[in-house]
Amino acid sequence: MAIKDIELEEKIDKKELNKEHKFHPVENYDVSNHKSTFSEISKIFGILVLIFVVLLIIAFSIFTFLNNRNQNIISGIYIKGIDVSNLSIEEAKEKIQNYIDENLPENINLVHNDYETSIPLSALNVNFDVDSAVNYAYQIGKSGNIFENSITALKTIISNINIEPDFSLDTNQLQTALNDISSKLPDTVIESSYYIDGNNLIITKGAEGNVVDVDQMTTYIKNGILNLTLKNRTLDIATVSKQPSEININNIYNEIHKEPVDAYYTQEPYAVYPSENGLDFAISLDEAKNMLLEDQTEYSIPLQTLYPNVTTNMIGTEAFPDLLSTYSTRYSTRDRDRTTNLQLAASKINGTVLMPGETFSYNQVVGERTIAAGYKEAPIYVSGEVVDGLGGGICQITSTLYNAVLYANLEIVERSNHQFVPSYVTASRDATVVYGSIDFKFKNNRDYPIKLVCSVSGGIAKFDIYGLRSNNEYEVEISSYVTGSTSSSTYSEAYRILKQNGQVVSTELLSKDTYKRH
Repeated sequence: MAIKDIELEEKIDKKELNKEHKFHPVENYDVSNHKSTFSEISKIFGILVLIFVVLLIIAFSIFTFLNNRNQNIISGIYIKGIDVSNLSIEEAKEKIQNYIDENLPENINLVHNDYETSIPLSALNVNFDVDSAVNYAYQIGKSGNIFENSITALKTIISNINIEPDFSLDTNQLQTALNDISSKLPDTVIESSYYIDGNNLIITKGAEGNVVDVDQMTTYIKNGILNLTLKNRTLDIATVSKQPSEININNIYNEIHKEPVDAYYTQEPYAVYPSENGLDFAISLDEAKNMLLEDQTEYSIPLQTLYPNVTTNMIGTEAFPDLLSTYSTRYSTRDRDRTTNLQLAASKINGTVLMPGETFSYNQVVGERTIAAGYKEAPIYVSGEVVDGLGGGICQITSTLYNAVLYANLEIVERSNHQFVPSYVTASRDATVVYGSIDFKFKNNRDYPIKLVCSVSGGIAKFDIYGLRSNNEYEVEISSYVTGSTSSSTYSEAYRILKQNGQVVSTELLSKDTYKRH
């Protein structure tokens, strides 16, 4: 093809192309009109925003005003999950306290298998500090400036605040109660133990058992009380298995071994220190250890008493400088058996020292009146008749001592009169004893020790009571007389009259007695 032809074809193609892609002019558009519409919308939006802001400011101002005047707890405040919004302090305290009281149990009920027990809540001194919690709740939204308080109040409405009161209980008391329960479990561990039976030390071997897991139960119970979840519930007692402690014979020996203590006294200041008996194994410690090597559930180790070199009764009357009282009665020296009985009873009592607060028992000191003890047959009263009986006559020693005790102004603990008025004292001035049933007892109610000195000789039975006179010592008078009689009975009374400087301070009725007539 010729070059001209090619150029002609290109021109024809360009014409066709221009026909296909011919551009049409756009109609005229008013841009200024569009800008005006957008401006109007912006103004409206601005006005709306302004109105919203103004309303918001007004609302916030009203809210701030009202919140500032609010004298109650602000909204959105809870204590232990209980809504206290808009309540006064007193109303909130009452509401929370009532809620706590209603949800606390009277007793914490516990169970272990078939064993049931409880711990009184009152014993644990449980306390919820409701006052502090309510006061803290009241201060929320009131501790800053007016705007800070309003913002805080808005926040609590949106996101509530819950306050937990401070809580306390007596943990030591709770653990003591749990340890006590542990010792009472039917399957509790049995610890090795010992006791003294007469002249023997009895040691018992322990056995494996369960004990309360005190730490776990303490935590469990404290959380239950704190969260108020224990009412109408019974808790399973958490236990752990425990082996008994090994028998420690060295510790046991150290606990029971005691050296005797000699009695002594001092004069400046005046004081009497009584003797004390000691105690020891009657076998060696090694022998006792070998005994425990045997597989037994119980072991018996013999004991021996260690006596002091100087007993309390051996202290001389120089340690008791003042004669507090004296009293004597007469007896017939011709009745040798009766005299022997008087002397035996008197010898048992003679030298007895009573410390302040200690009680004297005639039967305990004199002991049983037996042939082996040397007592003889002598006249006694039995069922209203005079018959011979072992130890007859010793009630004269009792009656003599009774009167000496009265004049020393000591406290009478137990005293009984005879069936008949005896010959050696008047009515209501006697005291009878029967071993195992009727005793004569009195108490040293003075501030210092006393010593009883008794003698039976030459037809006279005599008691002297020594001690230390006080600055306000009383003069003692004993008044006794018959108040009436019938064909079968005699009635009498006795009084102890205390005087100071010759003036009566008190009059004490000692007894009203009834005697049979011969």
